[in-house]
Formats: sequence, structure tokens, C-alpha cells
Amino acid sequence: MPRARAARIGVGDAAAVFNGAGAVLATRAMAETLLDPAAIDRGLRRVAIEIAERGGGVEGLALVGIRRGGEPIARRIANLIRENEGLEPPVGSVDITLYRDDAATALPNPRIGPSHVPFEVDGMRIVLVDDVISTGRTIRAALDAILDYGRPRRIELVVIVDRGGRELPVHPDYVVKAIDLGPERRVDVVEKEGELWAMTSRVGVSEPPP
Repeated sequence: MPRARAARIGVGDAAAVFNGAGAVLATRAMAETLLDPAAIDRGLRRVAIEIAERGGGVEGLALVGIRRGGEPIARRIANLIRENEGLEPPVGSVDITLYRDDAATALPNPRIGPSHVPFEVDGMRIVLVDDVISTGRTIRAALDAILDYGRPRRIELVVIVDRGGRELPVHPDYVVKAIDLGPERRVDVVEKEGELWAMTSRVGVSEPPP
């Protein structure tokens, strides 16, 4: 994709934003770039270094991505940690659909997928990974999901975009970009041809805020 056209994904006036599964989230709306792939890569490299520094290394570390947006980000961070430390931490994922306290109202047609945590959680340092944080309800649900697997030593949080709008006292430990956006805008971190883009658009919300 040419960098000069980074603000739009699509052809002509029918711009579109896609999620990781290729579903259209916004059409005929200008999608503005918050972070291009180079900016996200720099941010994740910084985060990978900070994770290792804060823990004095990577022993006892595991990453857990929140399905679906957090999964590819968790894998990228694990690869970057391996590049820096020579050891890649294990990576798991959790589906938090039915753990949300607003599942009955915000998710009338929930898409439930499997969780995959291929390591012992007890006593581990868990770094939870998601793409965007807003209300904090997704993170609260993810914490409940992880605790069903055991009692970690500590849990930390990575997000690419903190868009504000918190309803719960949940705050990320590592952030690539923080920005305050009104409820009329949505933020999506999308994967296009193997690269991650953080986009914002002025469209109707088709999914509950994270």
C-alpha cells in the first residue's frame, strides 16, 4: 500500500476499514491514520524493551492476547522480546465475550471463540495485550478469564491505543499512543498485508467499546 494513501483503505470514495478477519467496519467514510506501520513497530519495540527491563529479564513471563485484536500484537511483542533477550516468552489468548458485564445488552449476537493458554498461570508474570482500550470493560473481563486459569504473580497491560473514555479504574502499563477521542469516533487497529495500522473514522459503532 503506498504510504501517500495511508489515510484511506479502499478505492475511490468507497474507503473501507477492515478488521483482522477481513470484515468491513466502515465504508464511504474517511478513515484517518493514527499510527502507520512504522510508528507501531517503533512503539512495540520500545514496549518489548520496557517489559524486559521492568521484570529484570523475561524469566517467568508470558503474554496473553485478547481475542481477536490482541492476538497478533502479542505474537509480535514475543518475537521482539526474543530478538532482544534471546528467549521468546510463551503466548496465549483469551476470549472474553461471555465475561463482559454488558454481554447481554452490548453483544446481542456474540461471536465466541476458544481461549488458548498453553502454560501454567500460577506464579507467572502475565502481560495482557489488546489493541485499543476505552471503557476498560474488555480488560476487566480478560482479568476474570485469566484468573480462571490460576493465580499469576502479577498482571500488566499493553495496548497500542488508549483512546480515553474510561468507565472502570483500569489503566495500561505500556501504551504506544494515548489520545482522547469522543464517542462519535471509533478506533480500529487493522492488519493489512502483514502490517498493522491504527485508524480512526467517524462512523456508527458496530461493536461495543473495549
